[in-house]
Amino acid sequence: MPGKNLSRDEARERAGLLSVDGYEIALDLRSAVGEAPDGPRTFRSVTTIRFRAGRPGAATFADLIAPSVTAVTLNGRKLDPAAVFDGARIALDDLQAENVLVVDAQCAYSRTGEGMHRFVDPEDGEVYLYTQYEPADARRVFANFEQPDLKAPYRFEVTAPEGWRVWSNGEGTLADDGAWRFAETKPISTYITAVAAGPYHYVTDSYRRTFDDGTVLEIPLGAMCRKGLARHFDADDVFLITKQGLDFFHDHFDYPYPFGKYDQAFVPEYNLGAMENPGLVTFREEYIFRGKVTQASYERRANVILHEMAHMWFGDLVTMGWWDDLWLKESFADFMGTFSMAEATRFTNGWITFANNRKSWAYRADQLPSTHPITADIRDLEDAKLNFDGITYAKGASVLKQLVAYAGREAFLEGARRYFKRHAYGNTSLGDLLSVLEETSGRDMAGWSRSWLQTAGVNSLTPQVLYDAQDRITELAVVQDAPESYPELRPHRVAIGLYRREAGGDLVRYARAETDVNGPRTVVTELAGAERPELVLVNDDDLTYCKIRFDAGSLDTLRARLGDLADPLARALCWSALWNLTRDALMPARDFIGLVLTHAGRETDIGVLQMLHTWARSALTHYATPVWREEGGRLLAEGALRELRNSEPGSQHQLTWARFFATVASAEADLQLLEGLLGGTAKIDGLEVDQELRWAFLEPLAAHGVADESVIEAELARDDTASGKRHQVRCLAARPSAAVKAQAWAQVVESDALSNALVEATISGFAQPGQRELLAPYAAAYFQAIERVWAERSIQIGMVVVRGLFPELQDGRPTLDATEAWLAAHAEAPPALRRLVLEAGDNLARALRAQECDALAAG
Repeated sequence: MPGKNLSRDEARERAGLLSVDGYEIALDLRSAVGEAPDGPRTFRSVTTIRFRAGRPGAATFADLIAPSVTAVTLNGRKLDPAAVFDGARIALDDLQAENVLVVDAQCAYSRTGEGMHRFVDPEDGEVYLYTQYEPADARRVFANFEQPDLKAPYRFEVTAPEGWRVWSNGEGTLADDGAWRFAETKPISTYITAVAAGPYHYVTDSYRRTFDDGTVLEIPLGAMCRKGLARHFDADDVFLITKQGLDFFHDHFDYPYPFGKYDQAFVPEYNLGAMENPGLVTFREEYIFRGKVTQASYERRANVILHEMAHMWFGDLVTMGWWDDLWLKESFADFMGTFSMAEATRFTNGWITFANNRKSWAYRADQLPSTHPITADIRDLEDAKLNFDGITYAKGASVLKQLVAYAGREAFLEGARRYFKRHAYGNTSLGDLLSVLEETSGRDMAGWSRSWLQTAGVNSLTPQVLYDAQDRITELAVVQDAPESYPELRPHRVAIGLYRREAGGDLVRYARAETDVNGPRTVVTELAGAERPELVLVNDDDLTYCKIRFDAGSLDTLRARLGDLADPLARALCWSALWNLTRDALMPARDFIGLVLTHAGRETDIGVLQMLHTWARSALTHYATPVWREEGGRLLAEGALRELRNSEPGSQHQLTWARFFATVASAEADLQLLEGLLGGTAKIDGLEVDQELRWAFLEPLAAHGVADESVIEAELARDDTASGKRHQVRCLAARPSAAVKAQAWAQVVESDALSNALVEATISGFAQPGQRELLAPYAAAYFQAIERVWAERSIQIGMVVVRGLFPELQDGRPTLDATEAWLAAHAEAPPALRRLVLEAGDNLARALRAQECDALAAG
């Protein structure tokens, strides 16, 4: 579509020309209900934009993606829609110093989670609407200047079906004429405006804060979900975390929440975890738990709530000028989400989850050929869409944790306070933040920024230890390495911990030194003379961002006694380091799986345990040599069942082992046990097989041909809900049949009839590790289809299909050759598409290297 992919250069040129004074947007959503039309289901969108032009007589364009435009008026002059609208842009010429643009359009409801998403609840037929725009889908709902640095106030007016309620960023009231009118917003960017409408279940509360000067701040709170989920909605806990977060940020930011009310909407078929629309934060409804979950799930939800709240300051109040500086909001929100959660809520071990889970995402992304500096080079909107990745979020947050250690906590927070006050409602770039941090810390932020924000790649830190005849350390040094492709050696503020066995058998830290590591080798003089440790842990307390390596003695200790490490953060760091060794083909996959079988049963942190299960299954599926997979699967299933039976009845560990057992079960006896647990003929004391667990047990039965379509349909009859439908679709696609796979492929690749959520469910069921031969014909089909899919589908669906259907289970050299051949033959393909294929190919090459390592271990 012409002009759909806005470039950075175009945005800069337009920002240099225009200043936007305000938007008035009227949406008529009554068409959301009723009979389906012959063509696309559309709604009327009338937008009035008041803006100034720095050069009268100049030309520019407004953004709009819509099936049709009824009328365009510029400064009272009627423009011919057919002449000025090309499907993505409206050409505007002969601008005046002050301008008024009015666009009357028919915009389309979405089924992809982009723009105005329309969802019909299969349980009761109710229709629900919500918007999702980041990075540039507000133009699917109203005409605008779709770039983050053209901020403006907004007034929304929404006409909705009778009986509905409507929400937007500002406070809303239902007028006598049946329209909902909303208070004008503060100046914000297009991508964080929002509307939600429908018969949502809505709960209210309030937050009150009295500041030191006597000022009182009252914030109306709201939380909503579909009526079908109301019985599961624990709004009280959502409000508790919300109030704790508001207290924390008010205590530390010295800038009151600036956007009036604070609604939080849990919405169906959401593409993201959440989105920080001020006054109307949206979340995926899976954060409302339909069955029993572990504390890790509640912690994850709390983290997301606080992440989005941090955006009210980092991102909404002060916004990056262009997507190059996306880290200015996402890295900070990721860091502040964990920082506030660990200090202000019941989830005091949040940094453990961060070290073990969140940073693993960063390490993966930073070793791909598409890795990039935290401050990235974003040429256009497709680049921006793909840069919501592990580097921008998790590496950025990890680097900020390093910055706090480098500059000092109070200097960091004082820098944030000055940053908000200087740039409120404005746009910033890297230099704006660095300047205030230099003021508050006295540190050279330019050098720090060059090393950490403007270079890519991850360093490895390895201890080197020498001992004397009395088994005391004569020298302990930390060696820093970098990959050839990104040779930057960075300054690291690290702690080195020495661990040994105590009388009770636990491994505990008996010495610690904190130091600055610079260059290829740094001697830690503070630890000279210490008694010989059994384990040397570099980056103890997780202060920096690096891959941890071990000396030979420490690695032997971990193989034998990892479960004895008393400190849960130290254990999490060691597990993460061992997983990196496995991914880097330095530890055989079977050895990592053996460590999980030996030590995971003693893991107390439930989030770490869940991560170990994910890694163990990934090691078996991708990194173990093919001839050992059957044995490895049997060992994992036996170990999982053993831990399941040994877990405390009714505990979250029992639930976690039950879910893991289902993912690795393949033997006839294991599948019979799952059948028995579903049918009630088998029982494990304390294990409540609720509806969500039933679906978890049913999928492997479907994938192994034990549960046929009639069994799956019967389960849907028990759970005929939106969630049940997604599970059913996944189970149907998981069945081991050539006809099933062909149908699933056609539904995703050849048709756009499925919604985004059902596309994801179908792909998830389609790609089963135990069905490699059945999936083999689709390797060639993938490379023939992806360019067409990318051109014809929205970028969101294109990303899901290209990533999800890559033939990673055909993990041999021919698939890697086919990947490289496609890249060579499609040098002119869209860069974002090439990046996805390049990343998938690199993951496959890594798997093949790991399989070679694992094969060598077999002898």
